[in-house]
Amino acid sequence: MNRYSMTIHWSEEDQLFLVTVPEFVGRVLMPCTYGKTREEALQNGEEVIEMYTEAWQAEGEPIPEPIVLQTA
Repeated sequence: MNRYSMTIHWSEEDQLFLVTVPEFVGRVLMPCTYGKTREEALQNGEEVIEMYTEAWQAEGEPIPEPIVLQTA
């Protein structure tokens, strides 16, 4: 199960929803991906997370830990 965070912002300039993964900052170009709709951006974000984590695992690179909110 994917536990990574995604931030989706509308880009007026690009006319697209841009996706970033906060845990990947500094390891991946920003933004990570995009979509014409929020739904497409979310789906593309999920695919990018899977792609990067699989590649890092295959290469023996450290995989960033997901940010987890603690609830009381």
